[in-house]
Amino acid sequence: MKLDAPTLVTVTVFVMVVMGALYLLSWSQARQTRALGFLGAAQLVGAAAVTLFGLRGIIPDWLSIGLANAVMLGAYGLIWGGARSFEGRRVPLPWIAAGPLVWLAACLVPSFYASLGARVILSSAVAGLACALAARTLWHHRGERLPSRAPAAILLASEALLLWVRIPATLVLPAPPTGTPEQTYWVAVLSFVALLYTVAVSVLFMAMAKERLEAEQRRAAETDPLTGIANRRALAAEARRALATGPCALLLFDLDHFKRVNDTFGHAVGDAVLIGFCAAARRVLPAGAAFGRLGGEEFACLLPGAGTAEAAATAETVRLAVAAMRPGPAPGLAVTVSVGVARSAGDPGGAGFEALLGLADRALYQAKAQGRDRVELAAPELRQVA
Repeated sequence: MKLDAPTLVTVTVFVMVVMGALYLLSWSQARQTRALGFLGAAQLVGAAAVTLFGLRGIIPDWLSIGLANAVMLGAYGLIWGGARSFEGRRVPLPWIAAGPLVWLAACLVPSFYASLGARVILSSAVAGLACALAARTLWHHRGERLPSRAPAAILLASEALLLWVRIPATLVLPAPPTGTPEQTYWVAVLSFVALLYTVAVSVLFMAMAKERLEAEQRRAAETDPLTGIANRRALAAEARRALATGPCALLLFDLDHFKRVNDTFGHAVGDAVLIGFCAAARRVLPAGAAFGRLGGEEFACLLPGAGTAEAAATAETVRLAVAAMRPGPAPGLAVTVSVGVARSAGDPGGAGFEALLGLADRALYQAKAQGRDRVELAAPELRQVA
């Protein structure tokens, strides 16, 4: 297959400009995602560098060699900066500028500038380092589950490896004379590889930004905005999954005389009580518990695999923690909670949450009727839910 260098250079520049414009357009619509701005700048700077490379022999060498490589190293540095910005880390602009500055300083040394091998080694080492750092940044933060994260990190790592492979190849293989067909062929190959990586990296970074936005929207849809815990829909979904796999206990909490708190102290204090209750409960709830707000002053906690005695003990621990609360806006206010406890032996059909909630609600009603600030168990264990 014949690769035409001028055509590939033109196509590569066109694609990089389009990708850069798309990044900047996306950034203009989501200013909080500064990574899109860095990556857009990287594409446009890279397009300028490829243009200078493509004009070799037409413009002075200090532009097509010296400046072109400095600009390209700046583009690689901006990719690293974009990766760091995407992960919410500080972007080290002096270090991003260090690569181009080192290159320009080296070009002032006549022996270095005259050696094609030395130029290839330095530019490959610096560009590969930027790609490797970008890959490491993405891989280090893989705890945030974004499907495109691992492919993006692997792709950047492979680009770093490809750049570094040029170093031993330069030391082993003889360089073709300037202007020969072999040199033109390798210019075409490098342009083709740059085109592939440009498209792939751009698509994956765009995908990661989209995946993060979707994840944030899902979290917002499943989170109570005041307390930061799961809302009723998220808790119900978790309960159905847990009930489908085995026995579960449900604790239903209701803050005592909460309307009186709002009427007496105001809604700001009422909100502080709700937030304080969630903080107190989460400190003592066991690992694996699913805790959420059903609405108003009513909360629920699902304990997968817990027996009745364990659930009752957990409920009592929460009750005591709440009794020790002293809300900051009203330190003299005593807060108590009533708790209803119910247990299910499991529900393979995954549809028994509402029935289990009904049992816990009846137990909670008994706790209220018997004086509040207490834990009551549902009389029968719920063994099967239709």
